[in-house]
Amino acid sequence: MLPMGNHQIEGFAQIRVIGVGGGGSNAVNRMIQANMMGIEFIAINTDAQALLLTETAHHIRIGDKLTRGLGAGGNPAIGAKAAEENAEELYEVLKGSDMVFITAGMGGGTGTGASPIVAQIAREVGALTVGVVTKPFTFEGNKRRTAAEEGIANLKQHVDTLITVPNDRLLQVVDKKMPLSEAFRLADDVLRQGIQGISDLITVPGLINLDFADVKTIMSTAGSALMAIGEASGDTRALDAAQLAIASPLLDIDISGARGVLFNITGGMDLSLFEVNEAADVISRAAHPEANIIFGAVQDPDFDGKVKITVIATGFDGHSRTPVSVAAPYQQQQNRAPAYDRSMLYPVSSMNSNNGNSPASPRQQPAQQGFQQHSYGSLHASQAPVNVTNHPTDPVQRSYPPQADPLMRPRQGIPPAQEPVRHAIPRDVSMDMY
Repeated sequence: MLPMGNHQIEGFAQIRVIGVGGGGSNAVNRMIQANMMGIEFIAINTDAQALLLTETAHHIRIGDKLTRGLGAGGNPAIGAKAAEENAEELYEVLKGSDMVFITAGMGGGTGTGASPIVAQIAREVGALTVGVVTKPFTFEGNKRRTAAEEGIANLKQHVDTLITVPNDRLLQVVDKKMPLSEAFRLADDVLRQGIQGISDLITVPGLINLDFADVKTIMSTAGSALMAIGEASGDTRALDAAQLAIASPLLDIDISGARGVLFNITGGMDLSLFEVNEAADVISRAAHPEANIIFGAVQDPDFDGKVKITVIATGFDGHSRTPVSVAAPYQQQQNRAPAYDRSMLYPVSSMNSNNGNSPASPRQQPAQQGFQQHSYGSLHASQAPVNVTNHPTDPVQRSYPPQADPLMRPRQGIPPAQEPVRHAIPRDVSMDMY
């Protein structure tokens, strides 16, 4: 096997894993410790101190002008603005990627707010973009839960496939006496297993090899996906691991409705082709009869005597999701800074902590005519110049009452029938500059 390490060799798929926020960075650290091969890891955060604890060779501190490296304060709107501030840098980093994994713990500020922006840039550079995120534990409170739900809904619009792991379901498989710190580490490790289960199919040669095109067939524009993991040892280890995977508590529903299934069988050097076939048969029978199923088998000396199966199930709606159209790369557009419309990413209610008048959010002026507009979060590359602040009295946003024309008033002494017909000429105020 070629020793790729964390760098890429020409001819191999360029795979990058982006850990966004604290939870995402922790998950990336887990992946580095697990010696995942053929992948470049990048950590992104608004918290300068947290970035110092990451093990990635490449990390990006976003939103320095906005947060001064002190974090997003649990506000997703701040996280989104921070990512926008460094959009050019993120584009350059992601350029050339074939596949980008975006991992984050949803519910906080940076991970929840910045992940959709990063995902949209990844889609813009042409990468197969997969989100792997967690929902917060119930004990973390309703505020984080609500923020996580909004963030997941926003992220789903900008990825090809989104795998969501509810942390509460991890409580069903752990010891009741597990310390809190261990519970969070377990959540980070589930993110690691989900990404490794997919990436190993591409980067690690095995008994049954898959290439990037195989994975793309299942995961491109697949929408929501479910992940399950089963591990077993003993004489029937492969069969048991497959049955544990399809009955995993991580699954909200069974995989019988899945139209696309990707699974990875990892075993020791003693893993046999018969065991691989046995496990594949169990999963194939559990999926939809017309499902497109691809799988791979990887041998790892650390798994001697046991088998682990990772299942990614997609296409529960019965059809692929319509891809979100994105604008052409903004590097090809000249003489302007990128503009962003967060109204498509976050509702106004979730941004009420910053109404556009604070010093941290300068008002954007209407763009000059003739320049193509690119907007992160919008679906069109061109649009009329607008002011994107949320100020309720903004002169561009407020409606204009009809103005009375003094020449239209009836004149005394002239019967209405003889009054000449006059029409007020409407004035187009949409292009007025303020």
